[in-house]
Amino acid sequence: MNRFARAVLIAASALSLFAAVAGAHEFWLSPSRYRCVAGDTLAIDARVGTGFRGESSPFAPTHTEQLLLHGAGAQDLKRAGVNGAFQWARWVAADGGGALVTYQSTFKPIQLEAKAFDAYLKLEGLDSVVTARARFGSWAGPGRERFARCAKLWIAGMDAQRATRPAGMPLELIPLDVPGTRPDLRVRLLWCGRPLAGALVRAWVQRLDAGEVPVGVGSRDSVGAIVSVRTAADGSARVPVPRHGEWLVNAVHMVPSAARGVADWDSYWASLTFAR
Repeated sequence: MNRFARAVLIAASALSLFAAVAGAHEFWLSPSRYRCVAGDTLAIDARVGTGFRGESSPFAPTHTEQLLLHGAGAQDLKRAGVNGAFQWARWVAADGGGALVTYQSTFKPIQLEAKAFDAYLKLEGLDSVVTARARFGSWAGPGRERFARCAKLWIAGMDAQRATRPAGMPLELIPLDVPGTRPDLRVRLLWCGRPLAGALVRAWVQRLDAGEVPVGVGSRDSVGAIVSVRTAADGSARVPVPRHGEWLVNAVHMVPSAARGVADWDSYWASLTFAR
C-alpha cells in the first residue's frame, strides 16, 4: 500500500470513528415557549442531535414509558400523542404556576465497533466502563448497548416546587434551584432514587427568539458543551449558566445490561431543558 492510499485509509477510518461517536446523540424536549400564564396554549416536541443542534424526533408511543405533565395536577400526555407526529403534545395551561414535563423511553439497542465505543465512553465520562473493558484488552469486542432516555423540561411559572420535585425516573437531574432564575444552577443526579457520585454533567446553550421561543431546527448553531463538571458524593453539582438563552443539561450513566443476550450494557441519558 503506497503512502497516499494509507493516508486515505486512515482518514476514512477517522471519519467512520467520528461518525460512530457522534451517533451518541443528546436528546431533549423543546416547548413552543419557555414561560406560560393561565389560558396559554402550549406544545412540545423532541429533538435529537449533537451540540444542541438537533433534528425533530417523531413521537413513538411504543417506545414511550411515560410522557407526563406536572402542573396544577398530573396529566398523561402520552394518551393524546399521535404515532409519527413531530408535535408530541398540546395543552392549555390551567394556571401560571409553570409546568414540568417528563419523558422516559423504552430501551433501544445499538452496537458500535470497539474503538468507536471506547471513544464514546471517554467522551461521556463513563470511566468505570472504560476500566472494565480495559481489563479484557483486545478481547473487549464491540460495544453492545441498550439506551433509554430520561428527559425533563421546565416551562417557567410561579410555583417553584413544580420544578424541584423528583419525578421518579431511573436517572434523573433534579434542580435544587428554580432553573433560569440565577447565573448558576444546583442540580442533584439520582440513580434509582439515590445520589450518583462522580458522574459527568455537561451543559449547552442556544440563543432564544423573541418571547422565549426556542430557535427553529434549521436556524440553530452547532455548539459544543460550555460546562463540564462532576457530581459530588451526594450527587450534587453546580452548573454555571451565565448566559441568557435556552439551556440543555445532560448526564449519562451506564451499567451491566439486564438483557445479556441482547446487550452487554444499559445506558440511561438524563436531560433537563429550560430558559434563562
